[in-house]
Amino acid sequence: MAMRSTFKVVFTSAACLVIGSPACLHAQGAGATAGFPTRPIRIVVPFTPGGQPDIFSRMIGQKAGESMGQSVIVDNRPGAGGMLGSRIVAEAEPDGYTLLSISAAHAIGPSVRKLPYDTRKDFAGITMAYNAAYLLVVPPQLGVKTVQELIALAKSRPGQLNLASAGAGSGTHFAGLMFQHAANIDIVHVPFRGIPEATTDIIANRVQVFMAPLASSVPLVREGRLRALGVSSPARVSVFADVPTIAEAGLPGFRFDSWGAIFAPAKTPRAIINKLNREFTKALALTDVENKMRDLGADPAPTTPAELDKFIVRELATIAKLAQLAGIKPQ
Repeated sequence: MAMRSTFKVVFTSAACLVIGSPACLHAQGAGATAGFPTRPIRIVVPFTPGGQPDIFSRMIGQKAGESMGQSVIVDNRPGAGGMLGSRIVAEAEPDGYTLLSISAAHAIGPSVRKLPYDTRKDFAGITMAYNAAYLLVVPPQLGVKTVQELIALAKSRPGQLNLASAGAGSGTHFAGLMFQHAANIDIVHVPFRGIPEATTDIIANRVQVFMAPLASSVPLVREGRLRALGVSSPARVSVFADVPTIAEAGLPGFRFDSWGAIFAPAKTPRAIINKLNREFTKALALTDVENKMRDLGADPAPTTPAELDKFIVRELATIAKLAQLAGIKPQ
């Protein structure tokens, strides 16, 4: 009897390998996720600390970790507009223990640089985390108070104003490029290692223009260390209700959204993806998380894994068209 039972188990496993039936795959997936997670989960943020992906990953990760009974560790791996950290996740074991938290740079990357991975095929969506806007900021000592005044100054001094970004291919880079082309001005792009470095230099007036993520710029604007001229969203944001949209400030139709999402390596078992989705979306629904996000100018935006994957396909196409219009090619 014991021999027959053992034979059945071996035969079933072999059949799964050869035939790959849905029932067998389901059984294997269930086995792979039993008790998951059994050790800490690492969320790779491919940017320096202080930006929206970093801030919100720590916030969400802590809550999800408490719920799952395991630590969720944020690992900052900046460089190349998010490419270096993204590559780590693309090449990681697809077991749910190495995840990627990234911004719109995920969809921008293929349009601005040749990547060592396929943005669409090498990642599996878990959930969108947030939607937000970029804030067009300048140092107060620049002396401009409106979008139109900034455009006029840039046109009177072509090639003399500098546009900061958190790195070539980052969301801040592309948002700044879109502003530059929409305003038809000649400003010089200066890429930094991350948001904190770019912020330090614009406060010091070493660079003069920055499309900054709201989360990192709200306190600086409130303290008067930066001046907000406009938001990139189609509607004003509650945290700065007196700041106009860039569209209403003189560039009709201008829009560039900031968003963040969490991904796993492709081929991660669907059962693990679904469990992580449940945990992260549950964290996003917590009142204290919602309030903290909104205080920083972002809205929680949980999705299903399928909804996120479809969004990325659309966003890749949209960014590619914008890059073509702006004459940007992968380098």
